[in-house]
Amino acid sequence: MIDGLNVADQMITVALVISADGTKVPVGLVLGDTENSVVVTDLLADLVARGLRYEHGIVAVLDGSKALRKAVTKVFGQRALIQRCTLHKRRNVIGYLPIGERDAVDRRLAAAFADPDPAKGLAACRALARQLDGPHPDAAASLREGLEEMFTVAHLGVTGRLRRSLTNTNCIESMISITRTTTGRVKHWRDGTMKKRWIAAGMLEAQRSFRRIKGCSEMPAFVEAITRATTPGAVTPANYAQVA
Repeated sequence: MIDGLNVADQMITVALVISADGTKVPVGLVLGDTENSVVVTDLLADLVARGLRYEHGIVAVLDGSKALRKAVTKVFGQRALIQRCTLHKRRNVIGYLPIGERDAVDRRLAAAFADPDPAKGLAACRALARQLDGPHPDAAASLREGLEEMFTVAHLGVTGRLRRSLTNTNCIESMISITRTTTGRVKHWRDGTMKKRWIAAGMLEAQRSFRRIKGCSEMPAFVEAITRATTPGAVTPANYAQVA
């Protein structure tokens, strides 16, 4: 998971890894003026140089930023599957609607994103976009943008609590929230080095309260599904649990 936070008018992009057993680990941060693809690419390349393994495939959970998606694709190529945050999508779509129509549309989106059958959920979203075309064309365009990537995890056969955990960016946003609390008393930021040091300290403080991701018992099947989707012909070892 990748996201950014603004610290005294500078963007710090942070990364959180969820490992094969469901453990959450903050792994990196980079300082830049914006959440742009060059900065994020450098962050991801550094993770690979430090030992992040992705040859059997990964899922990147993003908030919808085009810069983040571009960087993930550049570094990981076909080994990466993109899951867009459904909560961000819902907020973005209803932001284009009159207040009186927001709740009804949001309920329909929530139901579609949670549908046990991802094909039916995708069809429901497309039907809603067609209905919005006339009265609210910008809302319809927002809904269609990257729509298929709202259902990446669901198409891998993930269900229940693990699906709910991996179809939004709540894990990394929770880490960022704790980081903000940790750095809340800082009133004067001297330079970029100080910012990175404090944010890193906040991420490590957040890690102390981490628990394994909800639905982690399904992780072995999820990892196997990622491998099948990104490395055709790959065979999962019989002792997979021990390897993980």
